[in-house]
Amino acid sequence: MLHEEGLDRVFARHQRHAEGVRRAVKAWGFENLCKEPKYYSPVLTAVLMPEGHNADALRKAALDHFDVSLGTGLAKVAGKVFRIGHLGDTNDLTIIATLAGVEMALKLANVPHKADGVRAAMGYFTETANVVTA
Repeated sequence: MLHEEGLDRVFARHQRHAEGVRRAVKAWGFENLCKEPKYYSPVLTAVLMPEGHNADALRKAALDHFDVSLGTGLAKVAGKVFRIGHLGDTNDLTIIATLAGVEMALKLANVPHKADGVRAAMGYFTETANVVTA
């Protein structure tokens, strides 16, 4: 599969999905744990939770209610971040579904956020559909 798609296209797809996720995070009013855009990962996005809210409670709500598995924060950021993966056999719709699960879980977990993340990612994916840059 990897060779069928071609490495350049795979890498471009991962970068594009990462950008869509980052736009959702920003639209929710959250911050990326990584502060330097030049170091943003095409593999995952670590999202800082608002002060006073536990990332593990959000992760549990996402898994229990929507079957969405989010990564945990490790060491110093345990309970303070959740991670959204965007690597592997993903496409625009699987990323949108994940973001929708996160957005619904944020509401269920009573985490203050703006409900525009999915819309922001959808807009980006629509604008960049079939545009692959290597």
